[in-house]
Amino acid sequence: MKQVFAGFRDFISKGNAIELAVGVVIGSAFTGLVNALVEKLIMPLVAAIFGKPNFDSVGNFTINGADFSIGAVITAIVNFLLIALALYFCIVLPFNKLREYQVKHSAKKPEAPEDPRTELDVLKEIQEALQAQNGTTGSGAHAQK
Repeated sequence: MKQVFAGFRDFISKGNAIELAVGVVIGSAFTGLVNALVEKLIMPLVAAIFGKPNFDSVGNFTINGADFSIGAVITAIVNFLLIALALYFCIVLPFNKLREYQVKHSAKKPEAPEDPRTELDVLKEIQEALQAQNGTTGSGAHAQK
């Protein structure tokens, strides 16, 4: 039983779980904000144009006692689209622009290419320079002038 709680504690303490919880809370608050915008601003505008406060009564019909409300579905679709648009323009688009900016400005400047010479090449160059300075033509420590 102790292992179950330890595993749960480890799961909760991971960054992703905490970020998810924060996202759910913020999303819930944002949904309330958008719903108020829709109910208090957009739908009254719809009522001013179409004469009805929402689409709930549009296209309603009954078959054998079963009520079908196409207008309620249309209202739900409008609400969903408005929430999706608000989320995209207020959260997703600015976040993507911020990420692009960070990637663009945090990119490392290209470093100068490394010298393709090996240590052996450098030693040979040093040996040749010393031989030229001393006037020797042989190789090795025992070369004669």
